[in-house]
Amino acid sequence: MHFRSQLFVPGNRPDRFEKACSTPADLVCIDLEDAVGPKDKTQARKDVLAWLAKTEHKHVSLRINGLDTAEGKLDVLALKESGLTLPFLMIPKVASRSQMNDLDDDLPNELGPFLAIIESAQGLLNCEEIFSNTRVKLGLYGAIDYAGDVDCDLSWETHLYARSRLVAAAAGHNVQLFDVPHIDVRDLDDCEATTRKAKALGIHARSAIHPAQIERIHTALAPSNEDIEQAERVIAAYQEADGNVVLLDGKFIEAPVVKKAQRVLAFGKKV
Repeated sequence: MHFRSQLFVPGNRPDRFEKACSTPADLVCIDLEDAVGPKDKTQARKDVLAWLAKTEHKHVSLRINGLDTAEGKLDVLALKESGLTLPFLMIPKVASRSQMNDLDDDLPNELGPFLAIIESAQGLLNCEEIFSNTRVKLGLYGAIDYAGDVDCDLSWETHLYARSRLVAAAAGHNVQLFDVPHIDVRDLDDCEATTRKAKALGIHARSAIHPAQIERIHTALAPSNEDIEQAERVIAAYQEADGNVVLLDGKFIEAPVVKKAQRVLAFGKKV
């Protein structure tokens, strides 16, 4: 199943959990890491696991703390004893496949597939191996932490290489990749515009930190009526040619073009 959007909600704000789940976001992730200060982490962990144990929502899970931190180790221990069944588990600052291998051994399958955040130079260097772990089904580019790690700015052009490498690694291992949230929650126009840029590059999903961003993300990712009409024409022409190469509007239509058209139609139905 392809997801378009994922909304973060702070783990120390249980009053917002239900509100987040009522938004149009395809996935909701309760955040125990960046959104929760050190003094609140213990209580947040307790509250989040208790809430997840009783909720009927099937699209909500959590981001734990980094695996190399004391809080992250406590998160893993609590999850092992929780008995929860989750749709996914988000892991921050993943740097190596061995981390995913060890976590896979530690946690039961009921806790869901892993969503690995690549947000460091080491993580980017090892992204192909990280995504090759069969339990890693989702990925996220953490551009903000990556910029802090390598000391670069946050302009789109600066992150073109990292995004492009992650697109190839994710596609090669059948991992769905999400782009970084837009950090300026008031600039919805730029949120939509940069989501379109990510889509053009091959990233067809995005995380969000405010509910207002979800609609703009979905709008940016949705195929236009013209895109859908052209995809239908491509598939019809290919079928009429019995799978042989055929010309349509002066352009060759062959298997890779048909595959793209099929994706456009599938995404159009999702929207």
